[in-house]
Amino acid sequence: MKEFITFVLYFFIMGYKISLFSVIILSFCSCSGEKAGHKQASTEEQKISLDIPEFNADSAYRYTQNQVDFGPRVPGTLAHQSCGNYLSGELKRFDAQVVEQEAKVYLYNGKAIDIKNIIGSFQPENKSRILLCAHWDTRPFADHDSNTENHRKPIDGANDGAGSCAVLLEIARQIQIKQPAIGIDIIFFDAEDWGAPSFDENHQKESGYCLGSEYWSKNPHVKNYTARFGILLDMVGAPDATFHKEYFSMKYASNIVQKVWETAHVLGHSQYFINAEIGGIEDDHVQIIKNRNIPCIDIIHYDPKNENGFGSYWHTMEDNMKNISKTTLQAVGETVLSVIYREKN
Repeated sequence: MKEFITFVLYFFIMGYKISLFSVIILSFCSCSGEKAGHKQASTEEQKISLDIPEFNADSAYRYTQNQVDFGPRVPGTLAHQSCGNYLSGELKRFDAQVVEQEAKVYLYNGKAIDIKNIIGSFQPENKSRILLCAHWDTRPFADHDSNTENHRKPIDGANDGAGSCAVLLEIARQIQIKQPAIGIDIIFFDAEDWGAPSFDENHQKESGYCLGSEYWSKNPHVKNYTARFGILLDMVGAPDATFHKEYFSMKYASNIVQKVWETAHVLGHSQYFINAEIGGIEDDHVQIIKNRNIPCIDIIHYDPKNENGFGSYWHTMEDNMKNISKTTLQAVGETVLSVIYREKN
């Protein structure tokens, strides 16, 4: 996944991508709501009066654990197949109309693999729709692990994959109980994290990330598919998670960023949703914006203290259940639920 891309060097239309280590991360200034000059919301503004289901963090945590228990979900493995069946089965259990989109895509080194995008639709007849998405595969290389002997081992992907899917599964469960006014599509993208590892220089120009979303965005499950907007979740379960306003999200969907961040602040989650901007991140939302012209934002953990821009456990063997927090899952899930239930048809 995930490479930081300076907007000066990233030619969006041409699809060029550059390495995390060759970019200049956009500088940003902290604009905390507690600082002078920031307008405090009134008591009335802080109330969300709509009948919004209650997100259950315990449930989301179990969904995370269930995925991790299959083992690393690398395309072509038994764990991947079993977890895919589990995700599809849960969406069906929550009364979603499920499509399993199978495809052949090509890796950073030119090799072909078979993948599966899993799509669950609620109220498929409703023309007004919101897209919620995450990737369900796990990185086949722990290439940022401090132990070089682990670089060719797959990761558990508790935070980098499973946690985001778990939040969406819990949202799906709540939608089954109470339908929002608009239609919802939940997509679990495959092969997001198959990008070129740091130890392998034998690759082509493309980075190899976001293969499932690239395929879907060019071959949607519904002809001419569109949505009012999209929200991508990525690495949303860590205890120390902070979510900044990512460059492409702001450039192409700033009103959605504003809507989500304001909702989070009203709900008391400003310590997670930081009112500051960062550089561009190569993630699934870029494919959705570029190929489907759907404004889409990325809620993704960004850690300015780490050289890689993400958590210290990113793409290491430490991305396990120790780095999953129910409190963080609650903050993200509750925020996204509030956003979709406040939308009018």
